[in-house]
Amino acid sequence: MKLLASLTSPFARKVRIVLQEKEIDCELVIDIPWNAETNVPQFNPLGKVPVLVLDDGQTLFDSRVIVEYLDTLLPSRAFIPHQPHALIAVKRQEALADGIADAAATIFIEKRRPESLQSQDWIQRQQQKINLGLEAMSVALGDEEFFVSERFTLADIATVCCLGYLDFRFAELNWRELYPNLARFMQRMMVRESIGSTIPVA
Repeated sequence: MKLLASLTSPFARKVRIVLQEKEIDCELVIDIPWNAETNVPQFNPLGKVPVLVLDDGQTLFDSRVIVEYLDTLLPSRAFIPHQPHALIAVKRQEALADGIADAAATIFIEKRRPESLQSQDWIQRQQQKINLGLEAMSVALGDEEFFVSERFTLADIATVCCLGYLDFRFAELNWRELYPNLARFMQRMMVRESIGSTIPVA
């Protein structure tokens, strides 16, 4: 298998963490979809990373689809619970984290446009998603160590990738002061090799 990914993508990071945690051998191919020479559209018609290319040539895209597939490969190390209530709780948290990261990426892309063409209303709308999303995330965690089932799951992985992307692109948000429980969560997570080794880099 090989993974087409950008080192700055929070969605690709989610897949990379799962691969490391499950100790699945997979070639990492760095490909930036924004570059003129990108090969991503050959593997994903939507032109986005991550893309997982299987040994038979089949491709999987969208990080949620990829991590669900990877979780089936080593079910003894599952990051998505099978119990319905816990499963839905994990997928809900993943959707929230992905949504915040997507809003942040949308702002980043919008601000790359000439200032005269930028829509401040659009940026503010995405910023509101981030603000409300972080508040909901803080409430969901509360005083717990993990988001779901008192163990490390995809909910925690997705959240790490979301908060890490905010650190990388929007350090001025200073979410740690606003939500100290999320700050403590992130500090606990950073001791994991899979998380420390996948911190976004320019």
